[in-house]
Amino acid sequence: MTILPVIPISPDQPDTLQSGAVSKRSRPKMPPRHLADLDLAGRKSAMAALGEPSFRAKQISTHYFGRLVRDAAAMTDLPAATRDRLAADLLPTLLTPIREQACDDGATRKTLWRLHDGALVESVLMGYPDRITACVSSQAGCGMACPFCATGQQGLTRNLSVAEIVDQVVYLAGVAASGKVTGSPPRLSRVVFMGMGEPLANYPRVIEAVRRLTTPAPEGLGLSQRHITVSTVGLVPAMRRLIAEQLSVTLALSLHAPDDDLRDELVPVNQRWKVAEVLDAAFEYVAQTGRRVSIEYALIRDVNDQPWRADLLGRLLSGKLAHVNLIPLNPTPGSKWDASPKPVEREFVRRLREAGVSTTVRDTRGQEIDGACGQLAAGELTEASAGGAAADAEVAQ
Repeated sequence: MTILPVIPISPDQPDTLQSGAVSKRSRPKMPPRHLADLDLAGRKSAMAALGEPSFRAKQISTHYFGRLVRDAAAMTDLPAATRDRLAADLLPTLLTPIREQACDDGATRKTLWRLHDGALVESVLMGYPDRITACVSSQAGCGMACPFCATGQQGLTRNLSVAEIVDQVVYLAGVAASGKVTGSPPRLSRVVFMGMGEPLANYPRVIEAVRRLTTPAPEGLGLSQRHITVSTVGLVPAMRRLIAEQLSVTLALSLHAPDDDLRDELVPVNQRWKVAEVLDAAFEYVAQTGRRVSIEYALIRDVNDQPWRADLLGRLLSGKLAHVNLIPLNPTPGSKWDASPKPVEREFVRRLREAGVSTTVRDTRGQEIDGACGQLAAGELTEASAGGAAADAEVAQ
């Protein structure tokens, strides 16, 4: 049985050990303030503190959110001295790309970022004939400990700030606008919080990031709330809190098993909130918002792909406003987990649809660029560890 991960009540408080004692680990240092951390009123206050007129807040916001300019030096309609002050106070570098890869003839692009404290996160841009979608991270690492997930095996480093989340999207929107995503319109239209981390474990910052992404320009990026998807493994209190936000984002529930015995192992948080309670919370969100819930289900060979589990999942979802998104597992190097064979996948789909449940199989993207969440970061950490070990060996000689 997988050990239940520690889930802090507040993401900014020290972790509480299962014995009840507080760990000695120091609080992670968050990045410097960025304009994307602030709403328009906050930006005006920041301008006043810098001795700048309030209209500069709209001016710099138009550059960042409207023109997707992230570098103050490129804001040439601002006086040079003003650009220097803004760069230092409101436009610090939050994300440094250390690896960028493309595949699927340029339609899929993945970026590995180093944050100010050395933490690693990933984001992905996926182009389709009618849209471009950004998949972004909300945490560096993840504390949910799902054993088949590369990020889950890294553990949690820290939460991302609002601006670290938003800056991923603004960068990717700029890539989309450049026309680099072949065969797609040059505009980012959708964002999914399905990158590294459990979004609802970084609740206040994720919600603020959603508001920044969906507020009309120049205060925000102006995306539709209906084109934002927030995923969760099933943090029930946060799911119910989300209902009260009165947002119209899509909720994606990473279920991966319809029965508690297996889900306790695949998604350890299920030891705290069981399948029935998690689905109840999801259906409460549906009732409040009228938005169809997406049930994410990674098909794993000989683990959760049995016909009886498809039948059970069909019974749980029959008659509900839900859609099953089956995910062919993208196995991580050295993992014992593997994707289900195609005939098994097709039978799983057939049984769900026979139960009246809308079901699709996710398009497999980015396998040749370590497309599964956390794989690039895991590879970078492995390389760094190998390099450190080699250096130690050289010193020892």
